[in-house]
Amino acid sequence: MILLRISLFFLILLLLPDWYIYRFYVKYSAKRWKKVLWWIPSICLLLALLFFVCFHHSMQHAFSVYLITALCLAVPKMVFMVCDLLIYLCKKLMRCFIKAPVPLSFIRLYKFTRRSVPLFVAIVTCVYLLFGAIFGKEFFEVKEVTFSSPDLPQAFDGYRILQLSDIHSGSWNDGGEALRRAMTLCNGQHPDLIVFTGDLVNSLADEIKPYMSVFSQLKAKDGVYSVLGNHDYATYVHWDSESKRLANVDTLIAREKQMGWDMLMNEHRILRRGNDSIALIGVENSGNPPFPNRGDLPKALRGTEGMFKVLLSHDPTHWRREVLPQTDIQLMLAGHTHDMQVSLFGFSFSKFIYPEHSGMYIDKGRGLYVNVGLGFVMFPMRLGAWPEITVITLKKTKAYN
Repeated sequence: MILLRISLFFLILLLLPDWYIYRFYVKYSAKRWKKVLWWIPSICLLLALLFFVCFHHSMQHAFSVYLITALCLAVPKMVFMVCDLLIYLCKKLMRCFIKAPVPLSFIRLYKFTRRSVPLFVAIVTCVYLLFGAIFGKEFFEVKEVTFSSPDLPQAFDGYRILQLSDIHSGSWNDGGEALRRAMTLCNGQHPDLIVFTGDLVNSLADEIKPYMSVFSQLKAKDGVYSVLGNHDYATYVHWDSESKRLANVDTLIAREKQMGWDMLMNEHRILRRGNDSIALIGVENSGNPPFPNRGDLPKALRGTEGMFKVLLSHDPTHWRREVLPQTDIQLMLAGHTHDMQVSLFGFSFSKFIYPEHSGMYIDKGRGLYVNVGLGFVMFPMRLGAWPEITVITLKKTKAYN
């Protein structure tokens, strides 16, 4: 289903701007062989897309290269089309309000603008896309966030939680150099606690084997804890039997334990500072269809009554579905959205799918933080939604009035 949506997206992205540019620029000004040549890149990309629809599971790296190539060709042409159309519509609108003869200088300015501005913007867009593909996915960003609550025990005032999410180990192919830099950056924050909120792999437990020594470098005073995300259940590949899929999940959990990570499977841990304590709760993925919904929050909460609670739950939709209406959990940490790996001037299309898609959200003093992830999946790039390392500092405040 996901691949079908991507295919439809690329069909529109490739053909619509090609038709527009052909209709207004190529059709009446180019020679016949140039008219035919104009369509060849898009036809080749569509044929390649058809091929990957059938075989992409066995050629993931090649599919990633294809996606970058298609985006770098199609998106600038789409941007060119939009800019050109806006300039043309502005001219039409001005002619409606200005009845006097149009000065020759205005006509020259219009022709220059329509020739140069869309082309310039398209070139800038292409360069930006290449930056996202080459450098953006390793442009690690440390975000400092504060969450304040009167329920926080005094001994935990200033407590620092470092959150990682959505590493997607199978998407990295640089020998671990980038992830090694990221782990060093994490340790450099000197957190009290490190948590990982799911999607360590794309599907297979073997994806983390080359990076286990890298992930083992993570150190915090109170340890490293993790939960499963939707990709960790290995439902995106074909298995001969359900038992083999479950064995893959068990292998992933065992390898995280070998790395020194404590996997929370609908359970909790008590963290202590002197006579004070808080509860760290972790649930399996709790998502809306088609994502797995295996979280058992009531089970995980047993024994934490009256405590300040931090919940690790991969999918941010869990917050409004169950956490807010049915519990007294003060802070939930999630991931999953990636902010669609593209955010321009703070805007991301992920907001139309996830009401809470990036950053901190507060509802009557209770918080949700959505980490946009450290890794990438499907599209091997990040633009604006840079790979994130979050440091959340807990602060005690006076009781609410």
